[in-house]
Amino acid sequence: MVRVLVLLAGVAIVTTPVAEAQRLRERLAEHMAERAGARGAEAPAAGMVEHSFGTDPLQKLDFWAAKDKAKPAPIVIFVHGGGWKRGDKRNATGADKVTHFLEQGYAVASVNYRLVPAAKVEDQAADVAAAFAWLRSNAARLNLDPARMVLMGHSAGAHLVALVGTDPGYARAAGFALSDIRGVIPLDGAAYDVPAQIADGGRFMQDTYAQAFGTDPARQKSLSPTLHTAGPNAPAFLILHVDRDDGKRQSEALGAALRKAGTPAQVTRIEGRGLVGHAEINRKLGQADYPATPIVDAWLKTQF
Repeated sequence: MVRVLVLLAGVAIVTTPVAEAQRLRERLAEHMAERAGARGAEAPAAGMVEHSFGTDPLQKLDFWAAKDKAKPAPIVIFVHGGGWKRGDKRNATGADKVTHFLEQGYAVASVNYRLVPAAKVEDQAADVAAAFAWLRSNAARLNLDPARMVLMGHSAGAHLVALVGTDPGYARAAGFALSDIRGVIPLDGAAYDVPAQIADGGRFMQDTYAQAFGTDPARQKSLSPTLHTAGPNAPAFLILHVDRDDGKRQSEALGAALRKAGTPAQVTRIEGRGLVGHAEINRKLGQADYPATPIVDAWLKTQF
């Protein structure tokens, strides 16, 4: 009988047969991928105020007002990742990201949403739309410019902001139009076309995708931003990805579909490989020496 020694994340696993080693490798890879976008909650940057936009305990957002109180400010609304089943509005949104956007003159919000399996992905997209609608309807008292509101999300959050930015049903149900979203910034998502990702994206996230999207092809398609891009769409997209085969493939396909429909969509590769790069694009955004920061800054200036 063959005995296999697998070294994963510094831990030696002796198992037999080879299929068991592969199963363990896939499970650890899935765990790493999920945790990459869902680290422990961080202490929020100074000045945060928490608000509820619904009745569920997870329907809350953290809000930072812009520094300049003299005029209504644009806002960057961030949606966390975590494999649709974990994560928090304070994941990787600490001092670097929030403080940087505040220094650019923007307000910032970070949104929680209900999690799988207690909720469905459809509910999560509805929560993102509801948070956007709440901020927009409270723009006057929060000193926000309702015409300059951008959605940004990482990993599962990238999928959710892209879905809200392409499927008008979520905006309509929340009481606004897709044209009210000034732009969308998905950060290293890999499930913009769910059936394609399940077929081509490798085995290590299959359990997560099955839990989030089920096995019904019609439902998988309905939750695929790329398949909603015929229009209407949010007015502009900045799609960033690192060197992950599936993230690159999915990002480029989403960008191409948006442009085909006449929606401006910039797709840019950011240095960084695999799951490490996947975590870094979220954790390091806002640091002056991180390559994505000036790209996002320049794009936001064009939109705001």
